[in-house]
Amino acid sequence: MPSKYAIHTLAVPHRFKSVSRSGIIAWEEGCLKCAVCVKKRCVYGVYDNRDLDPMQMIDSIDNQCMNCLRCIQGCPKELIHKSLNPEYKALGDSYWAPDIIAKLWYQAETGKIPVSGAGYPGPFSGPGFDSMWTDMSEIVRPTRDGIHGREYISTAIDLGRTTRHISFDEEKGLESGSARILDIPLPIILRTPTFGAISKDTINGWTRAAKGLGTLMALPQKMISSTPEGSAPWVIPMISPEESGAPAITEETRVAEVPWNEEVSGLVGEMEDRYPSLLMSVRLPMDHRAEERALVLAEDGVSIIHMEAAWNGVSMGGDGGFLKDGIRSVHLRLVEAGIRDEITLLSSGGIAMAEHVPKAIICGADGVFVDFPILIALECRMCRRCTKGLSCPVEIQGASPSWVASRVRNLVGAWHNQLLEVMGAMGIRDARRLRGEVGRAIFFEELDRATFGSMGQVEEGCELE
Repeated sequence: MPSKYAIHTLAVPHRFKSVSRSGIIAWEEGCLKCAVCVKKRCVYGVYDNRDLDPMQMIDSIDNQCMNCLRCIQGCPKELIHKSLNPEYKALGDSYWAPDIIAKLWYQAETGKIPVSGAGYPGPFSGPGFDSMWTDMSEIVRPTRDGIHGREYISTAIDLGRTTRHISFDEEKGLESGSARILDIPLPIILRTPTFGAISKDTINGWTRAAKGLGTLMALPQKMISSTPEGSAPWVIPMISPEESGAPAITEETRVAEVPWNEEVSGLVGEMEDRYPSLLMSVRLPMDHRAEERALVLAEDGVSIIHMEAAWNGVSMGGDGGFLKDGIRSVHLRLVEAGIRDEITLLSSGGIAMAEHVPKAIICGADGVFVDFPILIALECRMCRRCTKGLSCPVEIQGASPSWVASRVRNLVGAWHNQLLEVMGAMGIRDARRLRGEVGRAIFFEELDRATFGSMGQVEEGCELE
């Protein structure tokens, strides 16, 4: 059995003060000038060390406050209040919500799993992955504790195409057509986001992180030149027909990706014949024809199918479907055809939290691409100023490669630990065993249909007995 894969993390502080969820409002008017002021009695000394950051116009107390509320409850004139920060509420958008961004910041800074001592206050169902609940029936077994348990839990996955059977020649050697397999230690592949204040140093740092983690980094062809020397085995060139020049593929390149088109199978065959050790991935847009196209690609011998949803996880065909449903439909179609085990199915789009990784695998994916979380790990606020030609408020493009690599390592380390926790609580010891295991999850839509579907449709004016 291989040695246990572990990601060692170290705290990497923010370069800028992060936007806090709440802020302190202290009114001076009406103050009784108490001999023992509640501000002086703050056990964390946040009032004594209070200052204003002139660059960001942020009061330090908002970041230092530990939310014990002692000063608020103890002020006799009730002059101190705690309120939700409007700048925090304005972070991101409807999908990349402020709470998600704040959790990603915390994980990138500390490398730890975010824990809420006050419990979970949110809804138990919603769109996309929020309507999917995972099984935790084995959580009471201490040996199944993902991080500290004694049982070995593997998060490794295989990339590539396997054969239905193996055959030998007369000299007892394997005949041609043997499987092309590349194994990586975790089901997470990094990918360049579609926007952001990205510089050569940013690409350099992301590639360093991928190499240090043992995974891969998918980069557009034009960005390959920004990678450090010797990083070719850890880079997936995303080849685009619109870009001029030869593809950025060398003898050391292990995986390359091309977008889907009607003739893509022929191109894949040509590339794999030219580079015998190369695995080719086809990026397939998630829409109503994804099942049919994925089946054709698999039958044509494509090794890896990358099903891509929009940035918020919805279908690119405008039909309202979510990545969760797209993965399940393609996975089941390949299962029905009897060829699911022969190929690798990857997914991307809307992977925003650690829990989305095991949920995507349960739906049928072998692994996922992570794009915007590795940008948010660099303090991105998803303000999209960069898309309008405006300056980045946290100057991501100026961050050093070592800082970028450390922040991404922390983020992936926290996600890896959460994957171990989920798998340990399910009693599953191999990520490959988790694939398509829908018996370990409950889907709200199916539960709702099974519970209330037989009641029929209630129309206006109808009386229930």
